[in-house]
Amino acid sequence: MNQPDLFQEKAEGWDADDRHRALSSAVGNAILQHVSFDERMHVMDFGAGTGLISAAIAPLAGKVTALDTSEAMLEKLVAKPELRGRVEAVFQDITDKPLGIKFDRIVSAMAMHHVQDTHRLIRAFAEHLKPGAVIALADLDKEDGTFHPEGTPGVFHHGFDRHGFRAILEEHGFWGVRFITAHSIPREGKEYPVFLCVATKEPNRASFRIAHTPTPRFW
Repeated sequence: MNQPDLFQEKAEGWDADDRHRALSSAVGNAILQHVSFDERMHVMDFGAGTGLISAAIAPLAGKVTALDTSEAMLEKLVAKPELRGRVEAVFQDITDKPLGIKFDRIVSAMAMHHVQDTHRLIRAFAEHLKPGAVIALADLDKEDGTFHPEGTPGVFHHGFDRHGFRAILEEHGFWGVRFITAHSIPREGKEYPVFLCVATKEPNRASFRIAHTPTPRFW
């Protein structure tokens, strides 16, 4: 992966930012309220960053695989003693190189707007899930482009329209799609709602074949 690390400078102070902690707490609580976990489950945390969502899930799941394309953020995650032995960090872009693993749950918080091709991402999620598995995906509702400063690298979407996002999920074999407003981020006199979308992979839908790929980098 030869792309620049867009979070190289942000990683150091990420967890110290009250806004990040409030957002992760709200999303984590919403996930736990609307999705079940148990010790038999293998969970993917997509765009895991420093592990704030993984930390909420790990005590309830058998294993959490934390994926990110920022080495700097993953370095912060693996340095947390409370996550050692519970969370495995993986530096990989699954839209380009699948892991070859099937998961029981996929969770994600504020990562999808950093992925240019949403269809490709949702297809990758479907490919990595067992039939009947559940996704819980949080991101910004559609906004006017003012949440991020103009020209911010790596921002491809100004949030997501719920109806359009539902259609993408259903196209790729998800059903029972529902949305919850998990949080609202105040910024310069405006409020930016954050949704949590929960859906189930169709149990009888033929799974996509995951091709053999090079071994991902595990931490």
